Amino acid sequence: MTLLDDFIRADRERELGTYGIWVHREGQEPVTHRFRSDDRVNLYSVSKTFTSVAAGIAEAEGRLGLDDRFLDHFPELRAMAAPGFETVTLRQLLTMTSGTSHKWFAHMRIDAPDLLHEIVAAPVGAPGFAYTGSGPYAVGRVIARVTGADLRAYLMPRIFGPLDLHNPAWHTCPLGFPFAESDLFLRTGELARFAQLLLQEGRWEDRQLVPASYVKRMTTESVPATASNGQFSYGYGLGLWLDRDGTSRMDGHYGQYAVLSPARRAAVTVTAHSDRDDALLDAIHDLVLAKLD
Repeated sequence: MTLLDDFIRADRERELGTYGIWVHREGQEPVTHRFRSDDRVNLYSVSKTFTSVAAGIAEAEGRLGLDDRFLDHFPELRAMAAPGFETVTLRQLLTMTSGTSHKWFAHMRIDAPDLLHEIVAAPVGAPGFAYTGSGPYAVGRVIARVTGADLRAYLMPRIFGPLDLHNPAWHTCPLGFPFAESDLFLRTGELARFAQLLLQEGRWEDRQLVPASYVKRMTTESVPATASNGQFSYGYGLGLWLDRDGTSRMDGHYGQYAVLSPARRAAVTVTAHSDRDDALLDAIHDLVLAKLD
């Protein structure tokens, strides 16, 4: 019996919709299984984790700080900004706690000449977690402004190249800026390399690609994220969801998951098209990670 036998059986019996699974354990060869061809797929909100890592690298390079106010980077938008937006920070945008009423995701139409105009002009309430792609997109725009490179171009020599994620597609807004919150396309094994990078505190081979301190902050600097669904009730960090038993995860629509377990020195990555993504996440925990104890 192999590590993935129960998961493979569960995928068939419960119709979980898995495309591929990749289990990385430190010091061991990966264990993988394909349910269909290994194509690049939309990672949906897993893209937010890449945006967070880009912000962490830019911070380490002295280009921005997470507690910077957004309008300090876009002063020309002050005149159209809603009352209260002047205090919104990059951290709040990244963690979706700015209090903005702006609800936007990459699949939605953009009517404004510049999506940022809609974001800053939307009414602002009390700070608190509210899931929206608006904040990560705005952070991506700040990265472009302070570095002179859009989010994808900025990550090419810093993450994509070193991890051999060759020429990934990242869909863009009409102005040509990556959506940041969604629509990055990778294969299961490619995403697994990024998960391994975070499990290794940002180190890849002989290079420190992401500051180890920032990787730690991605889970320690978290905010409450109350939800009726248990998988979203543990809190949200800097681009990572907190999860059960000390794990954290990247999480995208239709079951795009990379679950990191530092205690086990393991990461389980799945791409899928699942209408039962909660059951898929349970299967990752109960039928794969639990076997590594």
